[in-house]
Amino acid sequence: MTANFRRLSKRLCRRLQSQPYWLASVIVTLLLLGLRQIGAVQSLELLTYDYMLRLRPDKGPDPRLLIVEVTEQDVSRQSEWPMSDQTLANLLNELQSYSPKVIGLDIYRNISHGDGQLALRAALDQPNIVAITSLGISADDAIPPPPGMPNDQVGFNEFPIDNDGILRRGLLYAQVEQKPLYSFALQLALKYLEPKGYKFAVDREKLTIGEKTFSALTPNSGGYEAVDAGGYQILLNYRSADRVARTVTLTEMLAGEVDPDWIEDKIVLIGVTAPSKKDFFYTPYSSGQDDEHVMSGVIVHAQIVSQILSSVLGENSVFWYCANSVEIGWIWLWSLAGGLLVWQMRRSVLLGVGLVAGLLALTGCTLVAFSLTGWIPFAAPAIGFLLAGGGLITYQVFYQSFYDSLTGLPNRTLFVQRLRRSLANKKGTNADLSLAVLTLDVDHFKAINERFGHHFGDRLLIHLAQRIRTVLPLQHSLARLGDDEFAVLLPVAGASQAAQVAEQLYSEFESPSTVDKQTMTNSFSIGIALSQDESSEQAEMLLQDALRAMTRSRVLGKDRYEIFDPEMRSQAVERFEIEAQLRQAIERREFLLYYQPIVDLRTGYLAGFEALVRWQHPQKGFVSPQAFISTAEETGLIIPMGRWILEAACQQMYHWQHQFAAARDLMVSVNLSIKQFNQPNLTEEVAAILARTKLDGHSLKLELTESAAMEDVGDTIDQLAKLKALNLKLSLDDFGTGYSSLSYLHQIQTDTLKVDQSFVGRMEATANEDGEIVKTIISLGHQLGMDVIAEGIETAAQLAVLQALKCNYGQGYYFAKPLPEEEATRLIEMNKNWLIDDRAA
Repeated sequence: MTANFRRLSKRLCRRLQSQPYWLASVIVTLLLLGLRQIGAVQSLELLTYDYMLRLRPDKGPDPRLLIVEVTEQDVSRQSEWPMSDQTLANLLNELQSYSPKVIGLDIYRNISHGDGQLALRAALDQPNIVAITSLGISADDAIPPPPGMPNDQVGFNEFPIDNDGILRRGLLYAQVEQKPLYSFALQLALKYLEPKGYKFAVDREKLTIGEKTFSALTPNSGGYEAVDAGGYQILLNYRSADRVARTVTLTEMLAGEVDPDWIEDKIVLIGVTAPSKKDFFYTPYSSGQDDEHVMSGVIVHAQIVSQILSSVLGENSVFWYCANSVEIGWIWLWSLAGGLLVWQMRRSVLLGVGLVAGLLALTGCTLVAFSLTGWIPFAAPAIGFLLAGGGLITYQVFYQSFYDSLTGLPNRTLFVQRLRRSLANKKGTNADLSLAVLTLDVDHFKAINERFGHHFGDRLLIHLAQRIRTVLPLQHSLARLGDDEFAVLLPVAGASQAAQVAEQLYSEFESPSTVDKQTMTNSFSIGIALSQDESSEQAEMLLQDALRAMTRSRVLGKDRYEIFDPEMRSQAVERFEIEAQLRQAIERREFLLYYQPIVDLRTGYLAGFEALVRWQHPQKGFVSPQAFISTAEETGLIIPMGRWILEAACQQMYHWQHQFAAARDLMVSVNLSIKQFNQPNLTEEVAAILARTKLDGHSLKLELTESAAMEDVGDTIDQLAKLKALNLKLSLDDFGTGYSSLSYLHQIQTDTLKVDQSFVGRMEATANEDGEIVKTIISLGHQLGMDVIAEGIETAAQLAVLQALKCNYGQGYYFAKPLPEEEATRLIEMNKNWLIDDRAA
């Protein structure tokens, strides 16, 4: 049960590592929900509401409304202020003469002012008059309505102001001690709708007028998070910044300077618009609380009346909000989108464009919803979108520093850190256990990449990583060091247990892998290094030891494992020194060529030379090729070295051909390393060398080993075809020691098969196994239209057998060792016939 839980946990961790945007979106969403809970995002949401309201087209004056405003000029013209009861009565009577449907008096009149009390009382004693009252914070602050006004003709004047001083909400209805209280705007709207049969109803959550329901604002509706939503509040859907209704002044109204159509069957609101600190409000149009777009109370009441009528009469929908669970999902969705966008778009330019496009899309969604009278959060999703994206960018920096982007495995840096930590924890705690580091190199991976493409190679590495993980013990750490190299860290009881893990890996990969419908069998070269009890050991050194053992296994034939021993470390140091000296040798031109004769076994005369490189070290003297060629191969120095060898050999042969008439048909053979052969511009390089040295292509033969040729047959065939176009000769060297497939051999455009000296050296005059192999190779070469060279001839008996088998050419110590330029020149000058001279001797 515990093991299954651990495996499940590891699988989940790997999934989160490869797809961290899921976790990032959840964490960011939870963080934002916590911030919303304490009201930290509300101010931003309210600002976005204000901006959206300002962006919305102005709807212009509501034709159902008229505002009689008492301006500053009107106040100046009055002999007294507040205006007298008589003046107010005259105003009401003048309005009534034009048959308004409702008149709303947004002027407190609980006490008399001046003359005309009876006249005002009579004017107010009309069923279409609605007066105003103030509930106040307490009974002492309250301002009662005009005396004798019935309850259904009185509305309260209370506006809930947000913490930033902006008026965004309207209180329509409240109950105090079971007593219903109607807002001034609601009373006006109900009076206007009453003749049309619209019924009013209220319950604990909503108001209903006719068939239109006004849901009560909650503390977290829309962008609100912890607002006092007492009573039945609605979000104000402002019709206009300053033109909610047609306006006339008090003076114009008293003078009769109005069109009767402006008043008939309309709602007329009477209120003061002269500057007043008590009756002016900052609105969403008042950006930064500037005084340019403050609204007087009568204008605000007109806005609310227009909003109610437009909703009930079907012109506009009521403001709607998403459920809290939907808002949470909305925030999470955009947090996920931000994380996913950053994780998928790795290029900075596209990422910037994607982030801007994402924010524009969120803005568009919010604006579309707002145009449909809906308020959905913007600030929280936008913060989530950017925060998740920013978090994933930070994680990417971390991830790229410590994890392989392709496989999701730890990279070399993190592997070494874990190894270092494990080594520190091992001291004094796990004395019976050692730490084993296994390094794995995929055999022939370069050929796979070249054959099937890098995309397939990447898919294969992911597949191999998954298969490797299934074999390893529960307690392990698998990493990708780079390219096709993996590393494993695990505790073991000894070298035998580490070797057992390697055997299990080989057993697992006996069955082929199938990737993108391609099936192939993969193998590894594995190196194993175990920690010692020495306190001075370091993680990097232990990893390097495993890599050295892996290199040894690769050199010894691949598909095998090697356990590190200290001898490998000294060899590595020596190889490093040789590499440094090789670089200097190339710069100082310390190399020279020796030439081994190739003899025509039919005529006995010289047919050409094989050019062989030698190193004349200034301190060490003559250095054997076996001591530096492999290092040159591993480091890539063989490429510039091989380029020099080829040009020097061609130059020398051109010189000999023009110096001796007998040398005009001679040929020089030059070996190509696998790294040279795999160069995409090899043909161009060879052509340039032939052009510079002026040597005819027929006089040059390039030799490629059998194993190198068969590493990727398809590419080999293409490369050889390009080289053949230069009219030079091609030879397959060390034939019989590799793993040639006869089905491919006839497709490879070579002119010569070269019998490896290991077969010739064991060949005797009487028939044996090696003799039969040589006989078969010579026969095969002739049947394929190739000539055959036998190398390593050391005795007359070997020469006789090869002549009897009709081998074309031979080379070896029987004829001559590799010769320096001067001795090779004398040999050409002698024009020696080895068959005649040897018989004479």
